[in-house]
Amino acid sequence: MAKYKIAWLEGDGVGKEVMEAAKLVLDAVGLDAEYIKGDVGWEFWKAEGNPLPERTIELLKSTNCCLFGAITSKPKDEAAKELVPELQDKGHVYSSPIVGIRQLLNLHTNMRPCKAFKGNPLNYRDDIDLVVFRENTEGLYAGVEFHPMNPDVMNALLEHHKKMQKFKAVPLDDLALSCRVFTRSACQTIVRDAFEYAKKFQRKSVTVVEKPNVIRETSGLMIREARKIAKEYPGIELWETNVDAMCMWLVKNPQDYDVLVASNMFGDIISDLSAQIVGGLGFASSANMGDDYALFEPTHGSAPKYAGQYKVNPTAMILASKLMLEWLGEIKYAKQVETGVANVIGEGKVRTYDMGGTSSTLDVANEVVKKMG
Repeated sequence: MAKYKIAWLEGDGVGKEVMEAAKLVLDAVGLDAEYIKGDVGWEFWKAEGNPLPERTIELLKSTNCCLFGAITSKPKDEAAKELVPELQDKGHVYSSPIVGIRQLLNLHTNMRPCKAFKGNPLNYRDDIDLVVFRENTEGLYAGVEFHPMNPDVMNALLEHHKKMQKFKAVPLDDLALSCRVFTRSACQTIVRDAFEYAKKFQRKSVTVVEKPNVIRETSGLMIREARKIAKEYPGIELWETNVDAMCMWLVKNPQDYDVLVASNMFGDIISDLSAQIVGGLGFASSANMGDDYALFEPTHGSAPKYAGQYKVNPTAMILASKLMLEWLGEIKYAKQVETGVANVIGEGKVRTYDMGGTSSTLDVANEVVKKMG
């Protein structure tokens, strides 16, 4: 019996190809694992009206962790038009399976390392090594939304919130509402995870990225909890910045930052920006971690125009596998994988199209295997 059972969710588009590349690397380090394929993504939405079938949820619950390829998502109305005829107008509403998995399994902490590997022609600069911690289950992604506006909710808001009066005359069909939901416990968890990471890896600062001067209650809650928790880590500085200013400083002086922590939407935004300054989403991996389960993925999309061409850069997926190895405690294997990636990028002989080369997805994976040492 294998030491680990890993859910293998390829998803859509180029997901299959980058997962194939990751498997070459995992097999090369000798991870003792059984990989169990599951159904997820756009094809299952169109055929079944559910991109995350119940059988896949049960599969996840029976495994140690999950590797996830890529997913296609479209707006609600566009998604509904692609259902098979017998499912049309049956009340099916598309929702992202990756967001669903995060919430169903309470994968509350999203960690996105953004490290510039020397030799990457797409780097903003070579001395960037920051990590973004993003709260993963609440905020605007909680899914508490209304359109058309619910009349009971509208009446309650009109009664209890003066600023809603200017919307009183707006027809309910013309009014949409999305709620930014924070809990104290979730704020504490994500901030503490960021500080624990900084402590473990001897990082000097944690920067909390919010907007408390405008979004006073939710961002304010995050900031207040961060200040309390920071007192437990006297050797690590707490920096505070507004999300808009953070975007500017990441472009100007990204090397100044160690660990960033933010709520769900702001974390999504700054992690993509951070990814771009170290080469783009082709180099950006992500860990979605709960108390006893985790899912690892690249942060890029499914790139349907490239599907089947084995053209895209698999580095993000390979680095996601490295994060999985670290989470499993297989530190030696994780270091081998990162060494292979660093060597391939540093030599610059094998490069996919985004780096100005002509190598295939599997060319890169095979070269990483050769250079792992």
